[in-house]
Amino acid sequence: MKKTKIISLVLVAFIIILAILFYNKSKLKAQAAVTNASTYAVTIEPVTKENISQPYVLVGTLEAEKDIELVSEAQGKVTKVGAKVGDFVNKNDVIIYIDDEMQKAAYKAANVAYTKAKNDFKRFTVLNTSKSITDSQLEFARQTYETAEANLISAKRNLENTRITSPISGVVTDRYFDFGEYIKIGKPVANVVNNNSFKININVAETIIFDLIKGNEVNIKVNAYPAHYFEGIINTISEKGDVSHKYPVEVILKNDKKYPLKAGMFTSVEFKSSKIDKILLIPRNALNGSIKNPSVFVAKDNTAKLTAISIGRVFDNKLEVLKGLNEGDNVIVDGQSNLKDNYPIKIIM
Repeated sequence: MKKTKIISLVLVAFIIILAILFYNKSKLKAQAAVTNASTYAVTIEPVTKENISQPYVLVGTLEAEKDIELVSEAQGKVTKVGAKVGDFVNKNDVIIYIDDEMQKAAYKAANVAYTKAKNDFKRFTVLNTSKSITDSQLEFARQTYETAEANLISAKRNLENTRITSPISGVVTDRYFDFGEYIKIGKPVANVVNNNSFKININVAETIIFDLIKGNEVNIKVNAYPAHYFEGIINTISEKGDVSHKYPVEVILKNDKKYPLKAGMFTSVEFKSSKIDKILLIPRNALNGSIKNPSVFVAKDNTAKLTAISIGRVFDNKLEVLKGLNEGDNVIVDGQSNLKDNYPIKIIM
């Protein structure tokens, strides 16, 4: 019985020794793996402090630079429609025809009266030269002629007003009357918009108004094309603010054939700022993980140190660092995908 117990104890001791040997062997392998990791080459860049000008971003809405509301200067029934909503019209194209029978008759009578008055004035001028009529008779003929001329111009204008034309080339966005309906003088009849160029009206606070200069370029973004910037120009800056101490500023931009715009689109306008901030920056490709949980590998004493950081503003290819790094720290920008904390590294330039 004692012999059996001794054998059992020896067997347990042997198993324990084997376990210790296996543990030490695996530990040596892990250390060897870390030692072999020194063969990983990495590229570094220093953390820098740079002057950054952060633009002012203000919102607005695209308005067509040429947006015309057509108002009737004649009254009567619509006898013909020249364009419907959505149609493109050229400048001076007729959109609505109004009954012109009375205007034609008035123009005809005015033309007859004008022709007679004109001929009478010519004849009286000759007679006055030979003293066959008095100066007062000639003056009366002149006044009659001028009155007839004015009546003809008025009659012609009234006739022309029965054809409501577009003063610009563009697209009919609204038409408020149709065939057979009665239009009164002063009533809006249609809207025409030219989308070749746009304007954005923005109210700018007095604290930044002197940073803006007429003619300066601005960057514009619209929700329809989130990755694309449009170039605009500051067209006007008001010299007078409103009751809230804001100054109207107008920005203009051309439409883009590749990225077409439409009136009414929501915009973000970036104005350049004279305010300079000196901030810590790292290359964007140094980031390890996501912007929500950011970290970087810092190269220190030929070792990769995993460091948690706090990110501020995001620029095109750089990130603002609020916490976790100091100016002059060297962050790994290439080769970090194979690294873990405290891995030895070999820096290549």
